[in-house]
Amino acid sequence: MTFYKIGQMISFDEALNIVSGINVRLTAENVDFRESCQRVLAENVLSDIEMPPFDKSAVDGYACRKSDILNELEVIEVIPAGKVPEKEIGKNQCSKIMTGAPIPKGADAVMMVEDVEELSENRIKYRKDKVKENICYRGEDIKKGEIVVKSGTIIKPQHIAVMATAGCVVPLVYRKIKIAVISTGDELVEPEIKPTFSQIRNSNAYQLLSQAINTGAEAEYIGIAMDTEESLRNIISKAFDQADIVLLTGGVSMGDFDYVPKILAEFGVDLKFKSIAVQPGRPTLFGTKGEQFIFGLPGNPVSSFVQFELLVKPLIYKLSGNNYSPVKIRIPLGEDYLRKRSDRLSIVPARIQEDGAVYPLEYHGSAHINSLSEAHGLIFIPIGQTIIRKGDLADVRLI
Repeated sequence: MTFYKIGQMISFDEALNIVSGINVRLTAENVDFRESCQRVLAENVLSDIEMPPFDKSAVDGYACRKSDILNELEVIEVIPAGKVPEKEIGKNQCSKIMTGAPIPKGADAVMMVEDVEELSENRIKYRKDKVKENICYRGEDIKKGEIVVKSGTIIKPQHIAVMATAGCVVPLVYRKIKIAVISTGDELVEPEIKPTFSQIRNSNAYQLLSQAINTGAEAEYIGIAMDTEESLRNIISKAFDQADIVLLTGGVSMGDFDYVPKILAEFGVDLKFKSIAVQPGRPTLFGTKGEQFIFGLPGNPVSSFVQFELLVKPLIYKLSGNNYSPVKIRIPLGEDYLRKRSDRLSIVPARIQEDGAVYPLEYHGSAHINSLSEAHGLIFIPIGQTIIRKGDLADVRLI
């Protein structure tokens, strides 16, 4: 097993490479496509038909021959959507047609209804001298057998529509990853309890639960571990009995009661790192136990939120078969930003304003959870940089 000396830090890029290098995949299962949102496809979805399945009208109007548009035309049929045309279009003839209805034989264009003058019950005249085809041709959107959603895709509502169109009603998806969330600390009380002078409400657990659920995972809150070896040992054992990933918040720094690294060693956890040159989130721990994983996240809520976004989320998606790539943009900073120390990668909550610039939010440190409530993203300030001037491009990761 690998152990790191107290105080030894690795860069954020090194930490991310370690997490991203995990080569484990969950098993797959078939599910009803209506219940597959947020799951990850384990195989390509192929269409069993062409789309459109026939030449159809793109507008409400009159199906005709282009060569006849300057003439008075006889209306020989009305074709609503869902009806097969009964008559073929001949010279100086047309059929009134609705959007989505099949194009009758003989027609090669559809005149839009607003461009047509009705001369009598069954005679019309086109008001213009040119006409667009206004036809959606068979197979122009999707060919039969074509891949319409790729394996590894996180299924979203738009993919549900595509699967319905393609006839894929029981897609093969990776099973949901199971996550256990643990909080640590004698000072913690649950949110429904009003804390006394020395206590604080447990916000981290519910924040992490929500973040995990937003990835499509199954997440369960195991409870609060007291600052004793026995309490930690029991609750970590329970978490490993049921989860693929254990998220433990608090108890991973260098205090007298931070027993986590010692207890993880007892469970056979291979500790990959426990300190990252990043702010917030320096005391972040990651270890593996066979095909199970544990993150020890800092006790301060901004730190735990940020490190979930940066490290935990990529692992969840990696295990689920998705090559996760967060949205990153470079946009101008709306005001000067200065910091005193530059020995760590700094990550600052920020809001994008209507002027197209990004503004750092008021941020008092990693315990200031309110700073995230209006944040659109996180500004990344690299090691060695102490200032970003107004108008300079800033690296922003959307959250």
